[in-house]
Amino acid sequence: MTLLQITSLLIVLAGAFGAINYLFLKLPSAIGILVVSLLASFVVMLLDIAVPALGVADVVRGAVLEIEFSDALLEGMLGLLLFAGALHVKLSDLRREWVVVAMMATIGIALSTTIVGFGFSWLTGMPLLVALVFGALISPTDPVAVLGVLRQANLKKSLETKIAGESLFNDGVGYVVFLVLIGLAFPHGDAHGSGLAGAAQLFFQEAVGGAVLGIVLGWLTFRVMRRIDDYSLEVLITLGLAFGGYELAVYLHVSAPIMAVCAGLLIGDVGTKYGISEETRLYVDAFWKLIDEILNAVLFLLIGVEVFAIAFNFEYLTAGVAAIALALFARLAAVAVPILILRPFREFSTGVIPVMTWGGLKGGISVALALSLPEGEWKPVILTATYMVVIFSIIVQGLTVAGLAERVTKETAK
Repeated sequence: MTLLQITSLLIVLAGAFGAINYLFLKLPSAIGILVVSLLASFVVMLLDIAVPALGVADVVRGAVLEIEFSDALLEGMLGLLLFAGALHVKLSDLRREWVVVAMMATIGIALSTTIVGFGFSWLTGMPLLVALVFGALISPTDPVAVLGVLRQANLKKSLETKIAGESLFNDGVGYVVFLVLIGLAFPHGDAHGSGLAGAAQLFFQEAVGGAVLGIVLGWLTFRVMRRIDDYSLEVLITLGLAFGGYELAVYLHVSAPIMAVCAGLLIGDVGTKYGISEETRLYVDAFWKLIDEILNAVLFLLIGVEVFAIAFNFEYLTAGVAAIALALFARLAAVAVPILILRPFREFSTGVIPVMTWGGLKGGISVALALSLPEGEWKPVILTATYMVVIFSIIVQGLTVAGLAERVTKETAK
């Protein structure tokens, strides 16, 4: 199929599955589309088992693999989604919580990667470096999933800022850690550096370079927008920043996700305060909210159909169940340790640890990174475990975190 045909099919299916969810399941939009997509995928698989001569599953599997989910997300959709998410996080709110956000996005990712890596290596017999790669790809919380859930939950502003800020930044940091570990674990594949010195250099280049590029491009865009009073043109300029900045970051070998977050934060705060009119702000917000919703729908649809790419092997499924528990424990450590370190110096709301632990949803980025791994004996088990963690996270955690947050809020108010 051509790119236009694939895009058309995805949008049609996302709309159809969204309508089914709205009329019958009545789940939150993105989660509902994922559930309907999964159910449709399982129906196709069962039909193939019942009537093997049809070969429907093979046809669908071929179409799914043709989509190149990893490239579609990491080199296309991710920049727009992160930019859209960052636009709605205010720097003034983030400034008050920056220490917590920074520690969770760095110490938290390191802790989670280490815990999952050592635990998964012990459970499966996988080489430690390869298991650490799995730890790196499963540790970041997905800002797309997290920000979608936050819209449904009535959280305190400080807690919402912590969760949103951390999800935006630990995604970029986790991706950089993943690239570093890939270079160490697969030196003859997608090597990104040689040894620890090369890994440290890569981390600095990707993380710091991405932040600097995002701030510079965001500032230049802001200066241009200050001189213009035409909402349609200014919306187009923000779209150019998200698309062009992301591709420039990829070309310069700096972190494109961190670039998108930094640029989005600057435009969403400084830009809306000093660079654009109220009319333009309304159009920019509405445009990016619509982009966010459409891409969310397509992304969760894609996650649902990617079930065709995983291996249904009993050992792999067992490892996946264990990985769910391991990922939750690692997430608890990633949240609790920074908070316990900072607790003597600042106050935290009651229930911050359980809400942030359960609200740390995994998503499409983890699946995309797993799919991008070099082919090898351990890729099927990593892909299956990743998919199971993501599905559990989005459906089970995503549907219950709002209730947990509400319960914690009520108990705090007593």
